Amino acid sequence: MNPINRSATPSDADRYKVEPYVVCADIYAAALHVGRGGWTWYTGSAGWMYRVGLERILGFRLQGTALLLDPCIPKSWPHFEITFQYRASRYEIGVGNPLGVNRGVAMAEIDGETLQERPLQIVLVDDGATHRVQITLG
Repeated sequence: MNPINRSATPSDADRYKVEPYVVCADIYAAALHVGRGGWTWYTGSAGWMYRVGLERILGFRLQGTALLLDPCIPKSWPHFEITFQYRASRYEIGVGNPLGVNRGVAMAEIDGETLQERPLQIVLVDDGATHRVQITLG
């Protein structure tokens, strides 16, 4: 799905003919246009790429009034952050990866209180407060 893989070399980019940083909706198979991208900035494909990144890489999934967190990131990522607005409340989520792993929540806390439940699930509240979630992978 990553468009950069379709334009890794000058000849690949010449064949692809669209932006290497935007998901396209089509890869043509017609004889004169094999490998050419089409319909870039297309709402459907952009939405799917966003969803893959958010849900499958960052591990951020909403399920009713709960937030499930199960990141699966490259080992080289030391940290990432997400800020999420849930109605009047704000959730500031930090994920640290001090051991350089792909996945596995070793420690989690919200507003300084340790969360034991695995898989990690946070019940969202609409209290107008800012909640800080800290996760350590390991």
